[in-house]
Amino acid sequence: MTILFNNITFDCADARKLGTFWSTVTGWNLYYDDDPEVVVAPCFPPQGIGLLFIPVPEGKTAKNRIHLDFMPDTGTREEAVEAAVAAGATVIADHRKDDGAGWVVLSDPEGNEFCIERSKAERGPVAPRAFRLGS
Repeated sequence: MTILFNNITFDCADARKLGTFWSTVTGWNLYYDDDPEVVVAPCFPPQGIGLLFIPVPEGKTAKNRIHLDFMPDTGTREEAVEAAVAAGATVIADHRKDDGAGWVVLSDPEGNEFCIERSKAERGPVAPRAFRLGS
């Protein structure tokens, strides 16, 4: 048996505000109706993973145990970081290195951490690696 990802769900205070932020950052569409939940996805109905925002009464109290890593599809890591900050993100930690490697850790307007890495174009060719499954 296998399972498929349906959504990555964010508990939040303001679903529409947070969904609007993530729609801006990802370039995906924002979908909502009279329900309090909001979906951000490339198309509707979502074909693949969407981001689901559900309002909850309690606030975030600790560091995320899981976070999203993003890589720009077009443009550079620097442009993606600048766009995220302009949309309302906050830089938490900067792990960029002099040789261009590294990533930037940011938080969305409700404190959920995410990272922006270099684009494929910025990384250049990557040598294939072999993985061994099992033992």
